[in-house]
Amino acid sequence: MNAPADPNSGDIRASESKYGDIRRTESHLSGATGHLLFRRSWLPKTSARIVILVHGYGEHSGRYERTASDLARAGFEVHAYDHQGHGRSGGTRCYVRRFDQLLDDLEGFIAAVRAERPPLPVVVVGHSMGGLIVAAYASQRNPDVAGVATSAAALAISRDVSRLRAMAAHVLKWLAPRLSLASELDPDGLSRDPEVVRAYLEDPLVQRKITASLASEMLSAMKRTAASAAGVTVPMLLQHGEGDPICPVEGSRDFFEQLTATRRKLCTYPELRHEIFNEPERAAVLGDLVGWIRELG
Repeated sequence: MNAPADPNSGDIRASESKYGDIRRTESHLSGATGHLLFRRSWLPKTSARIVILVHGYGEHSGRYERTASDLARAGFEVHAYDHQGHGRSGGTRCYVRRFDQLLDDLEGFIAAVRAERPPLPVVVVGHSMGGLIVAAYASQRNPDVAGVATSAAALAISRDVSRLRAMAAHVLKWLAPRLSLASELDPDGLSRDPEVVRAYLEDPLVQRKITASLASEMLSAMKRTAASAAGVTVPMLLQHGEGDPICPVEGSRDFFEQLTATRRKLCTYPELRHEIFNEPERAAVLGDLVGWIRELG
């Protein structure tokens, strides 16, 4: 297997390996804003859908190995990438100048996957900040996809974020946009499984800080996207744990109530925390997603 490429070197060599019946590949591609984006794919022998996974703030696509593998075993091609400034992608850590740059990268990634893979229906699935990206993409860009789904979407501000902290982020965006701030994300809020929390804390690619610019842009995007649900015209599934202390479930509920798309579904799960695909009940949660994708026809 070839060595992974350095995201800042311009090296776009691909690596490939096989896990049972799933062929797994890694490579880089150019993002819409010029950064090299690291990508992963999980490819079954036969597939009926293409699933694009969009990860959350401060993490990376490698944390979705188990979820992506399970989706591939269910008969879906799965493709994911690290956001600019995250994981093994290029760019200043946890920084964007405009939130729309993340939508541009998603749009470009979908186009790249479509250009190289069989002409299959595409479903986009986003978690946390990735859920916010997917909700914004669906409501503001009229995408040509079979459907979109969110997991614990960041559509409402956490109760831990005070109005003063939000105002400070907006001011610092203009004074010192690349200033690193403590995210104050509580790892225990991720999952009731202590092994998930331990792996998160020990992961060298996980970022525990956020730049003032990304914090400000995320807060603005939450407000803007939460009010744009009526713009979604494709089928949409929202999944959320009711015990999520990081992204309140009310954000998904309010967004769902505003949806006018005829094919919409909301699934909430009592007691589950932020990472619903990493909770002890993950099989049921993943089953809801797989069943919904298959029902798209």
